[in-house]
Amino acid sequence: MKPSSTPPIPAGQASIRERMRKLAPYFGWQKGMWAMAIAATVVAALTEPLIPALFQPLLDKGFNGQKLPLWSIPVAVLALFAVRGMAHFTAQYGLSRITNDGMEKLRGQLFERMLRADLSLFSRQSASALSNTVVYEVQTGAAQLVSAVIGLSRDGLTLLALIGYLFWLNWKLTLLVFTVAPGLSWIMRVLSRRLYRLTRESQQATDDLAYVVEENVLAHRMVRLHGAQGHQLQRFAQLAKQLRRLAIKSTSASAAMTPLTQMMAALALSLVLMIALMQSHDGGSHATVGSFVAFITAMLMLVAPIKRLADVTTPITRGLAALERGLNLLRDIPLEAQGTHHTTRARGQLHFKQVQVRFTDDGPAALSDLDLLVQPGETLALVGTSGAGKTTLVNLLPRFLQPSSGQIELDGVELSAWNLDSLRAQMAMVSQDVTMLNESILSNVCLGQTQDRQRAENALRAANLWAHVQQLPNGMDTLLGHNANQLSGGQRQRLAIARALYKDAPILILDEATSALDNASERAVQEALQRLMVGRTTLIIAHRLSTIEHADRVVVMERGRIVEQGAPAALLAQGGAYARLHQQGQWTQAPDTPAS
Repeated sequence: MKPSSTPPIPAGQASIRERMRKLAPYFGWQKGMWAMAIAATVVAALTEPLIPALFQPLLDKGFNGQKLPLWSIPVAVLALFAVRGMAHFTAQYGLSRITNDGMEKLRGQLFERMLRADLSLFSRQSASALSNTVVYEVQTGAAQLVSAVIGLSRDGLTLLALIGYLFWLNWKLTLLVFTVAPGLSWIMRVLSRRLYRLTRESQQATDDLAYVVEENVLAHRMVRLHGAQGHQLQRFAQLAKQLRRLAIKSTSASAAMTPLTQMMAALALSLVLMIALMQSHDGGSHATVGSFVAFITAMLMLVAPIKRLADVTTPITRGLAALERGLNLLRDIPLEAQGTHHTTRARGQLHFKQVQVRFTDDGPAALSDLDLLVQPGETLALVGTSGAGKTTLVNLLPRFLQPSSGQIELDGVELSAWNLDSLRAQMAMVSQDVTMLNESILSNVCLGQTQDRQRAENALRAANLWAHVQQLPNGMDTLLGHNANQLSGGQRQRLAIARALYKDAPILILDEATSALDNASERAVQEALQRLMVGRTTLIIAHRLSTIEHADRVVVMERGRIVEQGAPAALLAQGGAYARLHQQGQWTQAPDTPAS
């Protein structure tokens, strides 16, 4: 399914101040660090006017025949820049701490919420879109925001300090600076709105491009088999072109801000110079050479912070858009519905009452009016052709799916009333689709449980995998790599069986659990599974006779309905649906060659 992102908030509906307020719980809680950073920024800003202020005594006295101590100006310059350097370092360090702590908090909450999200999230959003938001969007947004906040606070205060100094020198000339303020404000507002919109569109385009890459990585064999590389290249090129177009527009909007603001500043400076020269020629000015040079120097020093303040809109807009996307995801992720019933270990009675499952409102029923009672400790085999609803049925038990209607009870308590952690603790599942984490073998076997090396070794022995684990460089501490790429298909499935053995849950679900095993391995694992099934409720989905021949009861399913059930031998003797499937070769003995 194509990834979908949170609908963008129109720029006109949410000001920068409103969007910053949303981030306060993550970046506003460190009051002491904020106080230190602000104090250091104020000190750094107040040192800026002192630079042109040094020119006045130097020109009016030092170069005018009046004696000044030779050491005074050099010492003042060194002291000034030492204070500025320490202040800049303290401010940058403080803001960096604030931002990185906030980023860690937001990212942690996002990941925790994802782990407990309703499973519908993963059908609406691709893995690449979710990982991009949690890892890269938050990091990029925080990095851009800290840079922008540092620049905004430093240059904003510097601008105020310089303007205050200019008012003190000549308030009439300084008033001319404000003639450009309305035009400058309008330019920044228009361009920042455009930048925000382009940033949101670029994020969506990036997600779409990443999704195409993800699809082709996962389906690389199918793409090559069908010679679809050309079509996939066209898809990629089309999306890459769209992303390129948005990036150029964004850069253009960002780049236009600097020359426009510089022109406004140059206009103000030109007016000041013209008026100053007119006052000088008319004799209406009593300014000294030193004060005039100090005024011009301070005016020129205004250009740099104005330019940086104009540029700061771009990283603020992009950073806020990226972080806001994380906040929107955090807000919109639906959590799995929780119940309150909790128990240490269930008896294992399962009761399906008139259960129906539809994946779409107008689509066919995957399960229809299903009634089934499974007693504690019973081994139940589910058989039927592909699409009969067997996997749908077992996925209802850990609530990976929700029934459209009807009820499912465990030990007389409806599944929706169970605490999810407690419910899933009662079940161990081994499926044909084996997934492993890029952690050690020990961590994968003990997944979610307290690690016990001896118990893990016993589980690996019972799953007929211990001999191979001993041959690995670090034994049980060997990292498996991406989806256990160091193991063959059969070895991955045996590792999944070891995980189920280790969990020791009262309900065991086996969905093609031995499909990738050779004869010798299957016999060893079947013996382990037979021991494991004792006293446990076991549901088995299999296409091999050897897997279900020891089942207490067989349930035959067709098109989401139960058409026959009973003991395996009795069903064969009846010559009904089970017997027909057996005669048609739906189940076979284990293969003679190992699967790798």
